Amino acid sequence: MTMTRPAPAAAAAPRAGGELATYTRWPVTLVRGEGSTVWDDTGKSYLDLYGGHAVASTGHSHPEVVRAIAEQAGKLLFYSNVVALPVRERAAEAILRQAPSPLSRVFFVNSGTEANENAMRLARRATGRAAVVSAHGGFHGRTADAISAAGLEKYRALGAPNVPGHRFVPFGDLPALEAALDGDVAAVLLEPIQSLAGVVTAPPSYFAGARRLCDERGAKLVYDEVQTGFGRTGTFFWAGRHGVVPDLVTLAKGIASGVPMGAVLVSEQIAAGVRPEEYGTTFGGAPIACAAAEATVRVIEEEGLLENVRRGSRRLREGLEKVRGVLEVRGEGFLLGIRLDRPGKPVRDALLARGFLVGGSDRAEILRLLPPLVLTELEINRFLGTLAELL
Repeated sequence: MTMTRPAPAAAAAPRAGGELATYTRWPVTLVRGEGSTVWDDTGKSYLDLYGGHAVASTGHSHPEVVRAIAEQAGKLLFYSNVVALPVRERAAEAILRQAPSPLSRVFFVNSGTEANENAMRLARRATGRAAVVSAHGGFHGRTADAISAAGLEKYRALGAPNVPGHRFVPFGDLPALEAALDGDVAAVLLEPIQSLAGVVTAPPSYFAGARRLCDERGAKLVYDEVQTGFGRTGTFFWAGRHGVVPDLVTLAKGIASGVPMGAVLVSEQIAAGVRPEEYGTTFGGAPIACAAAEATVRVIEEEGLLENVRRGSRRLREGLEKVRGVLEVRGEGFLLGIRLDRPGKPVRDALLARGFLVGGSDRAEILRLLPPLVLTELEINRFLGTLAELL
């Protein structure tokens, strides 16, 4: 088959030394971080309301996470899954203590896209079916199966040729989901909040309906909690909200406060069908990542970060709704979308110049806030004041 070479982008990302230019980079070089603040190579500080894309959950270089990483590195830097590791067992126990029943087993991997790939495979093998239903607007990663599940056409095009068997329905449309769920469907894969699409969610009745339909039709329900997991929305997981628990949950981003890590949580029913050597990963569940994940759970619990997220989110909403030029505030917790009455890029650039890092989305008029869970009220007020001046 002849592949057509894509046309070059209108504005290619600037080259960065020997790296492949995969991202259009912001005009800043960061060298240090602490809490919700980062510093560039000139000494200028920035309030980080992006968190390295929802990754810096406990803040930058949290002392407890740093201590756990250093302590583990001094004991055993690495060994693979062919041996048991106490730190891996502790990390699994710490995460599963936060998970609602019947989620009772964890498979550690390296990233969100790898977690989603394995979740779909687990669902297919558990059901003996091939098709996966996901929602328009969803994004699940950039590897072959995950990008084929993207509900954003431009990403599926980047992943062509796509893995067959993927179906798409409008997010929040229960009748459409019911129509798509036939005897060939292994899984329904949903982001509880579609971040990249502009911070979009659905009512509780939709998730309850998805659970009911999956039970009736013999499919598995999968929550992609790569962004909503680990406290970002004010609860440890979205799973369990409104009494709805999926069969599988995928995690990454803030799971280890910046150390690369992903995970799949599964029910006992799915775990019972897994045999040794059917799944594998060299670096998944590595000692350093597990030490960081265990410490991340501990910090979230001991420092009351879930309550901090809920309190800070209320303050952000109250303040943003009073800012002229803000049309709508979307999302929950510290996963918020700000819909503006103008394009967001010039506003992001102006905020950057004034020392604030915020994200964009696939919707030009929407800014995304994905700050560390340690963000303070004083820092929130600084941001609100600056945004009000700009708009």
